[in-house]
Amino acid sequence: MIKTIRNALKIKDIRQRLLFTFIALIVIRLGSQLPVPGIDRTQIAGFLAQVTQLDFFNAITGGSFEQLSIFALSITPYITSSIIMQLLTIAIPKLEEMQKEGEEGRKKIASYTRYVTVILALVESTAMAIGFGGSGYLENYNFLTVAVVAISLTAGSAFLMWLGEKITDRGVGNGISIILLINIVSRIPSDVIGLFREFVFGASTVINGVIATVVILAVILGMVVFIVLLQDGERRIPVQYAKKVQGRKMVGGQTSNIPLKVNTAGVIPVIFAGSLLQTPIIVCRFLGIYPASGEGASFGQKILKIMNQSDWCNFSNFGEAKYTLGLLVYIALLIFFAYFYTSITFNPLEIANNMKKQGGFIPGIRPGRPTSDYLTKVLNSVIFIGAVGLTIVAVIPIIFSGLFGANVSFSGTSLIIIVGVILETMKQIESMMLVRHYKGFLND
Repeated sequence: MIKTIRNALKIKDIRQRLLFTFIALIVIRLGSQLPVPGIDRTQIAGFLAQVTQLDFFNAITGGSFEQLSIFALSITPYITSSIIMQLLTIAIPKLEEMQKEGEEGRKKIASYTRYVTVILALVESTAMAIGFGGSGYLENYNFLTVAVVAISLTAGSAFLMWLGEKITDRGVGNGISIILLINIVSRIPSDVIGLFREFVFGASTVINGVIATVVILAVILGMVVFIVLLQDGERRIPVQYAKKVQGRKMVGGQTSNIPLKVNTAGVIPVIFAGSLLQTPIIVCRFLGIYPASGEGASFGQKILKIMNQSDWCNFSNFGEAKYTLGLLVYIALLIFFAYFYTSITFNPLEIANNMKKQGGFIPGIRPGRPTSDYLTKVLNSVIFIGAVGLTIVAVIPIIFSGLFGANVSFSGTSLIIIVGVILETMKQIESMMLVRHYKGFLND
């Protein structure tokens, strides 16, 4: 990776792209410190610090949400909008046709995605402003203050969406992903220092401190290596193209492959599963309803207790250990969403039909429906392996948090995003260097 960056810096065009990306990231971090006008930051920070369900959200916003800066929503409305548009593309035939139109169709869908992003950001920011105002966290709870807060948060999210697209066009690519990356990475140093302060410097003996250091480093490095293998792992299905005569020439006969990534759904299943369990708890907290157990707790509070990630794997108190049932629900949701999201983004029947039209076939498998059935069978086994790997990555930090109280904002989800974005960005830079090399060769 270091060698790739060093070689890239020697090329003027790529060097300018790297510089543009670096300046954009500085702007993002500076904007994360600008407060939204009309709020009481001290009270809001104190309230949000108690809501552990927002740790991941704080991580992907780089702490902006906890401070309620103008970038508090970050690019999460854009991510949600993109997912919604993907689902609608499957459900609405007109959008599906638009996607198949090529570059023009994709531009139209991208335009719709931006509009949906602004609408989502406006709805979320307005709800937040009203919620905080009703709880007494705004300096003056009136229409003007609510409007200022909502417009500021919406404008901040829209600006980040625009800046992410500029990084994609004029920077090193993957603009939205790079914004997520810098936000998460900005929180890691303080989290690592907190871990060492609690488990190493606060250890009762030197030996315990050394053991804690080895365990912390081994877990982090082990997870990073495992995620790299998970992200790069793929099953390649060989495809053979039949020879045919065009004019006086014989064409075809090439051999290719269909790469099926092991982690086909990426980090989406973790986000979906976590949001489905944690969002009701956040909403109930705003309404004054908290997870609770014991005789005085209502049935709803006990359900919230099961859904509360902070209460999972608490085996020090066996009376509370039963709430680890929520972890099993979380794992089941992870596997379900891995299959569900892959099913709407990968269509074996369409791929089989395209192969048949182009004269391609899988050796030993008949074209058409048999090919589709074979792809579905292989895909299901690959998805299961990826879902298990994704579950391991997501669950390990939860287990450590429950057993040892090691609460950090970066989790398995954050590490997947970090490793995935870095790998994709390195591939993007390498492809830029390769294209420039071929251009120079052709010009010569």
